[in-house]
Amino acid sequence: QVQLVESGGGLVQAGGSLRLSCAAAGRTFSSYAMGWVRQAPGKEREFVAGISWSGGNTNYADSVKGRFTISRDNAKNTVYLQMNSLKREDTAVYYCAARRTLSASTVTYDYDYWGQGTQVTVSS
Repeated sequence: QVQLVESGGGLVQAGGSLRLSCAAAGRTFSSYAMGWVRQAPGKEREFVAGISWSGGNTNYADSVKGRFTISRDNAKNTVYLQMNSLKREDTAVYYCAARRTLSASTVTYDYDYWGQGTQVTVSS
């Protein structure tokens, strides 16, 4: 089992940047694929980005490709989401998620463990 704690959310103007972090507690962090999922008010959870256990493979939602970058540091048990050129439609609660496999998934229900979420608000 792994516990996940997100940080780095906040209020930013459109066009700005934020970096989210997700710290994982557990000795087997490198055994998990990781992902970021977001949920805007009144909408379902939406896959944002995923990364394999080694960091060698990543995938992104079309809406964030070229703007967001997911990465991980297995020595620090941490996964990151660098968000650039933020838009108002990126406003959401962002959740870190872990999957008990080596490969990430674009399907939110494939993830087994979830953090509490961190709010990202983009103003115009």
